Amino acid sequence: MAHEWATRLGDEDMLLLGARAMYWPARAALLVADLHLGKGDVFRRAGIGLPAGGTLHDLTRIDALLDQYPARTLWVLGDLLHGPLREASWLAQWQQWRLRHGALDIAVIRGNHDRAMHAGRLLVRDAGERAEEGGFVLRHDPVAEPGRHVLCGHVHPLCELPGVGRRFPAFWLRSGLTVLPAFSHFSAGVVAPLRSGEQLAACVDDAIVALPVPR
Repeated sequence: MAHEWATRLGDEDMLLLGARAMYWPARAALLVADLHLGKGDVFRRAGIGLPAGGTLHDLTRIDALLDQYPARTLWVLGDLLHGPLREASWLAQWQQWRLRHGALDIAVIRGNHDRAMHAGRLLVRDAGERAEEGGFVLRHDPVAEPGRHVLCGHVHPLCELPGVGRRFPAFWLRSGLTVLPAFSHFSAGVVAPLRSGEQLAACVDDAIVALPVPR
């Protein structure tokens, strides 16, 4: 299976990646949604067990993508964080990783979990709740805008493959709106309720599988 799928969104050629990210060749930009950094820390503070090391694992995955897809900008389409910005191992890991990528512009669209985001401490650019980039609108929640193509996240779309007893993160391609899968592996999601003409592209162990368009 292929690790990328070339498709046309709006008026741009884009690559949907099985690693749960999107690459925009014309802008040398990598786009991800819903990292939820520090989620394990938030859950453990609440007495809910989650494995440690999730942040470092996700940063290693981004490193692999940056090695393969040269990027000037990393767009995070909301929910960079999962909760309050506290001193914790994940924050130190993020700051060290960020310093290693000092030339990379990291622009963050604010999501519903980013209320405590401090751009200075995280060494990122706060892009607000909505940004226009090229012919796209970048936002967190999937709200269509007439005449524009929206790239977003928030709902963590999943899909079910026929004959496979698993659900997989997926890109949800809708009219004028593309929803990215959650980048974090520690994220639940919802099975996308497809309407006529919409399409899913499943992320299956870092491969991408474009499913047929329902009629």
